[in-house]
Amino acid sequence: MRYTTREFRLAAALVEAADTLTDGFEATPCLQRVSDHCVELLSARTAGIMLMDGGEAVSPACSSRHQGVALDLLEAQHGGGPCLESYGSGKPVPPVSIRVAHADARWPAFTERALRHDIVATYAVPLRRRETLLGALNVFVPTPPSSPKDGTAQELLVAQAMADAAAVGLQNHRTYSQYRTLSGQLRQALSSRVRIEQAKGMLAERRQVGADQAFTALRRHARRRRLPLDRVASAMIEGLADDDAELRGETPPGGTP
Repeated sequence: MRYTTREFRLAAALVEAADTLTDGFEATPCLQRVSDHCVELLSARTAGIMLMDGGEAVSPACSSRHQGVALDLLEAQHGGGPCLESYGSGKPVPPVSIRVAHADARWPAFTERALRHDIVATYAVPLRRRETLLGALNVFVPTPPSSPKDGTAQELLVAQAMADAAAVGLQNHRTYSQYRTLSGQLRQALSSRVRIEQAKGMLAERRQVGADQAFTALRRHARRRRLPLDRVASAMIEGLADDDAELRGETPPGGTP
């Protein structure tokens, strides 16, 4: 089987869209690159991605080629358009003639804006990860829509593959970020627990009492001072609380040790 240059470019674009497991990842530049690849692979004038949250459009990302046009066309879809329709149905919106759609009063605000920008046709595919819909990819082309025999079905498949890869990348990075956050929280909690145990041991030895009594005294001191227990433990370990009568086991004024 002989592969074309376009197929190699598509493969590279799919890998790039899904490669998001890095700390410096940012969604907008990544989706802009996806839009750029769509323009190149689909011979489009421009393209854009609209992320959705609870049915509301958020964070548009557009191709660097005619970026202003793409952004304007995405913003014109708040009252209806291919992005919202694809996102709402979870299915592709096949290539549509802008003039025909305008004459049929389909997406009037959007089609009027598209005609102003000399967009001839458009189509959209959902940005989805399995059952999770994240938004839609919208492609704007300068030529009339062709019949399926002329490659329209293939163009939709390429666009959907790019959208799917982008969705995988976004979902993977969200999961990665969540696990990174959780891991950091667990490390912090473990480190805090170690410090508290160390301070508890120091106080038990200093007062010649059991570990439970030492912990009670440490916690009581933190509550009286309205300080986090971990902060009190750290101060004790670092010797910053050596002049504190209560932690030395002496009776504080008006209280008990």
